[in-house]
Amino acid sequence: MRLLRAALRQSCRPWQPKTQPFRIQPRAYVTSVSAAELDFGQPVYETHPHLLKPGEITPGITAQEYADRRAKFAFSLPAGAVAVLPSAEIKYRSGAVFYPFRQESNFLYLTGFSEPNSLAVIRKTGPGMGDYTFHLFCRPKDPYAEQWSGPWSGLQAAEDVFNADEACDINQLTALLPSLIRDATVIVTDFSTSESKSPLMAAFRTSFPTKNTPITPLTPLINPLRAIKSPAEIAVMRHAGMVSGRAITQAMRRPWSTEKDLESYLSYAFTQHNLSGPAYVPVVAGGRRGCMIHYVHNNALLEQDEMILVDAGGEYGWYITDITRTWPASGKFSAAQRDLYSAVLVAQREGIKMCREQLGMSLDEIHRATEAILETELEKLGFDFGLGKGMFGKGGDLMGTLFPHHVGHYIGLDVHDVPGYPRSLPLRAGHCVTIEPGVYVPNDEAFPKHFRGLAVRIEDSVCVGENECIVLTAEAVKEVEDIEALR
Repeated sequence: MRLLRAALRQSCRPWQPKTQPFRIQPRAYVTSVSAAELDFGQPVYETHPHLLKPGEITPGITAQEYADRRAKFAFSLPAGAVAVLPSAEIKYRSGAVFYPFRQESNFLYLTGFSEPNSLAVIRKTGPGMGDYTFHLFCRPKDPYAEQWSGPWSGLQAAEDVFNADEACDINQLTALLPSLIRDATVIVTDFSTSESKSPLMAAFRTSFPTKNTPITPLTPLINPLRAIKSPAEIAVMRHAGMVSGRAITQAMRRPWSTEKDLESYLSYAFTQHNLSGPAYVPVVAGGRRGCMIHYVHNNALLEQDEMILVDAGGEYGWYITDITRTWPASGKFSAAQRDLYSAVLVAQREGIKMCREQLGMSLDEIHRATEAILETELEKLGFDFGLGKGMFGKGGDLMGTLFPHHVGHYIGLDVHDVPGYPRSLPLRAGHCVTIEPGVYVPNDEAFPKHFRGLAVRIEDSVCVGENECIVLTAEAVKEVEDIEALR
């Protein structure tokens, strides 16, 4: 494997194009200006030592780990393949008002570079693990533009901080990209050659080889790498889970009169201990609104005789945590609330115990097992699963109405991580998943009267181990006695 350049070195000399743009040449570094005095498009250790440790590109993830990811990814490519990964685009709410930028996850996973208007090209050059080149197209430094938009990293930092073999001006994409992909045996990308307003897409179409070079999707090749988390990734997710869990526990201690007040508290609490904020739009649902799986209006009053269902979590170093807790607004369960909650908790505990590689179970198998446990527990409470066959839910079964979603999904850089990665595969050590059974009782005569309108979901983020699992969100209390003791 190539010798990794020292992370976080920054030259103060202006960028000068090389006479041979794509040949890797040794460079001299000017050190008269400290990196701490320079501006970058994202935190680096020298400028943000309160967020990053030496050698880290993003919180908890080092430059070496990003290089190892690229090496493993390139090794998995077909001989002579070239992978092309575009950054995410800036999205606009209205007019010139934009949403906070969030990098495309595959691009982020391989580069750690969190700026828009950029593109990564990884070329497989041989059969070995380190036989590849990494070209990063990005914006050159522009003091005038940065006065308006804030700093970005520039071409020199793309090499010295993010360890690109060659940094290229994104404005020269049309001129430079063709030589990188001309001889490819296959182009690996999730770019589409269909019409698009994206400047990157337009440049890609223009640069596409005239010969009939096949294109293959990138996602199926990178998903197996992203699905198994490294120790560093697990540590990052554990920190997110710990802080998020404590925030939700603290929320349970207090009475709330509106869903919006509770949401606002959690949004603030998820910025503590270097978390960047909420990982997704939360569900804060009182009473019967909890029966709507993705209720996100969060604008109703909370009544003291209702249950509160909160599905929320924070983000740390681009990694998310996913938690759901349900508790009584009054701080004390009624008899019906306690019974239904306890039934779901039994199923959730058992589902977590199944997250061990030695058992060889998949998420689909855990779902079926959890359904069976829930049915047994609900029958004890008077639910009649022989009643109304063919009248309810998916496939006409009562359980499909009461528990209409899957028990879990993969988590990581995305809330529903590695899209397309099958839930039918046996879980392996390093897989990170949610376990989230729920029961949502319609206001229907087919169900016991005292449970109608009640909704309970209990969710934890879990890291699969060989012989045991790690609950990443254990700080969010969920035992009945513990919830009631908080008040």
